[in-house]
Amino acid sequence: MALRSEPTARQMRLALELRRLRDAAGLTAREAAALLGVSAPQISQIETGLAGVSAKRLRRLAAHYVCTDEVFIDALVAVATDRTRGWWEDYRGLLPTPFLALAELEHHATFLREAQFLYIPGPLQTEAYARAVYAYRVPELPQEDLELRVRHRMQRKVILKGPAPKPYEAVIHEAALRIMVSDRATSRAQLVHLLELSEADDVTVRVIPFDLEDFAGAASAMTYAGGAVPKLDTVVRDGPQGAAFIDSEAQLAAFRTLFRKVEAVSLDAERSREFIHRLAKEL
Repeated sequence: MALRSEPTARQMRLALELRRLRDAAGLTAREAAALLGVSAPQISQIETGLAGVSAKRLRRLAAHYVCTDEVFIDALVAVATDRTRGWWEDYRGLLPTPFLALAELEHHATFLREAQFLYIPGPLQTEAYARAVYAYRVPELPQEDLELRVRHRMQRKVILKGPAPKPYEAVIHEAALRIMVSDRATSRAQLVHLLELSEADDVTVRVIPFDLEDFAGAASAMTYAGGAVPKLDTVVRDGPQGAAFIDSEAQLAAFRTLFRKVEAVSLDAERSREFIHRLAKEL
């Protein structure tokens, strides 16, 4: 079987989890290969995402690694045998890989939680809002690249409005609601759009107002994507060099706590809708 030239983020996550299981078992790649009856390079290719692994071989590896978490193993098998070619693949070679990785992550997530303090979360943005955000980039994007990014962002709405919407919760600071990334009409339309989306059964929007006392969590922006099991959760954070995907158990635990903290101080869904409605009337 030919090796993959560009493993997807999901394939790379499977590879990483298999490497973690081997490390936890205290085995070298050569030892794991001997137990499986393959060559050491084959184990290396599996652990770097360049080669796939069958369900049978994955279960044998898990047994050799003394992993007894059957639910976790089943989740890994589901990843290994998944053949989904999602809509994001149409952008391969056209957009940077993290754009595809984020869409793939959202597609497979069991739930999504976002905390944002300066921008409306991507899946909740209007087309005009998204275009204004991308147009502000330095150096400026060629028009074709800008339109590709906007179109990709609009397609991400499938997680909210598609045939199988994801349970989605966004905690948004008042700053993000008030910052006008474009003109007043765009800001008003964005708030109205936010209200419309928040009416969906699977969407919860909560607001953190400016006048909240003792709030020092403005650095806690994140997208938290639930996996088939908690070990396969992922946190995405934006940084100067692009999106960072975080998946270590210790960091995931920290971000779960951070999200609970910002969620706990936010207004409930009904009061948040009233708050956003009032802001929209002011514009």
